[in-house]
Amino acid sequence: MAWLEEYWPVSTPFLAVYITVVLVLFVLRENFALFLIWLQTPVYWVHQFEEYICPGGFVEFFNRKVLGSKREDWPLTKTHALWINVPIIFVAFPLSAILASLIDISLGIWTAYFSILNALSHVGMFFRHGYNPGLVASALLNIPVGVYTVYYFATSYPLSLGAHIAGFLVALAIQGALMVWGLRFMRGRAGQPS
Repeated sequence: MAWLEEYWPVSTPFLAVYITVVLVLFVLRENFALFLIWLQTPVYWVHQFEEYICPGGFVEFFNRKVLGSKREDWPLTKTHALWINVPIIFVAFPLSAILASLIDISLGIWTAYFSILNALSHVGMFFRHGYNPGLVASALLNIPVGVYTVYYFATSYPLSLGAHIAGFLVALAIQGALMVWGLRFMRGRAGQPS
């Protein structure tokens, strides 16, 4: 498990390139709407690559700058980073894209909203703390691709207002839970020993 906690982010650039090539070759011309839903996953892997590999340091940044901890590895740990990122981006994002293709395209729209909301949290941190790992991908990929996806599903391939609201609320609930956990619960542990 320690190996996985340390090295899971290393897979993100390779997965992002591989899945993007597969999407361009096999999904883009067949089903552009589904392509946009699937695209959220490799875009987010690029975001994670910036957060944890190049330049990396998101755990350290969050502990020191956001939580005010004297330690770079506490209270947010590499274990937390694994169990936050992998279930959402490696499991829930692709699963939603699969369900979007098998059941209804609207089941994947939450991923675009989540990508936007999480990226906006990085922009918000920038105004308070300066550059943070994940900011560049947020500004150049997550927000533009997410906004375009939402726009496309509001105009060219319209989903119902209810589908948009449901997708937004799912994304907001996940992002909100992460923020409450990170900013309330973890901040309370910042001064405690590990």
